[in-house]
Amino acid sequence: MRVHHLDAGTMHPPGPDVVCHVLLVEGPDGLVLVDTGFGLADVAAPARRLGPVRHLLRPALDPGQTAVRQVERLGLRREDVRDVVLTHLDLDHAGGLADFPHARVHTTRAEADAAVRTPARRERTRYRPAQWEHRPHLVEHPAEGEGWRGFPAARELVPGLVLVPLPGHSRCHAAVAVDAGSHWVLHAGDAFYHHGTLDGTRVPRVLRVMEAAIAQDRRRVAENHERLAELARESPDDLLVVCAHDPTLLDAARRRQDRTA
Repeated sequence: MRVHHLDAGTMHPPGPDVVCHVLLVEGPDGLVLVDTGFGLADVAAPARRLGPVRHLLRPALDPGQTAVRQVERLGLRREDVRDVVLTHLDLDHAGGLADFPHARVHTTRAEADAAVRTPARRERTRYRPAQWEHRPHLVEHPAEGEGWRGFPAARELVPGLVLVPLPGHSRCHAAVAVDAGSHWVLHAGDAFYHHGTLDGTRVPRVLRVMEAAIAQDRRRVAENHERLAELARESPDDLLVVCAHDPTLLDAARRRQDRTA
């Protein structure tokens, strides 16, 4: 499968700028998106769609950065995006769902509970129901399955694309692994924020504070950090670990994509 690494929403919060790293996967049965970043409706109505947190995140809200416009610039059709796989339903990951209204939207069942059906008090303030008011076709997966590279549960959604539950950042956040041919790409979503988590370099304090503030379970976040760093050390040639918001990792992924294209 061919994997494109997109930035579907640069943000300018306090501290370093961050991206919304989205994967566009060209598979044998159509296109798959891993996360969506911000969408056209977010650009058009940010107050209603994103709420007050937009003043903290300060997204660029450029229609040209939306996943749907980038799909079209590649000469592909939005209708060919058959599946969207979400790491979780936070507003900077699910905002573009309405741009692909006919796609199946894959998430963990517990994450759908947290965002859509039975949010706890804190969860009511983190998710933005306006982003799924178009009633997408949700396909919910239990947080169980076969082990995958040291993680206890994983589920293959289609050949070469695996959903790996990594709860911690949210009630049932997940990573998504994609077979890119010469290597696997593990999109870890918000399981970590900065490449320093993987390579031991300094993580900016503002990112550490933000990560701790939003985490549903800080102990699990720390455990995920340890396993992801171990994976990155063990498998540098056949596994590329990326997250949703680090521009350094996005640039490295694009360079590797160019070398293997």
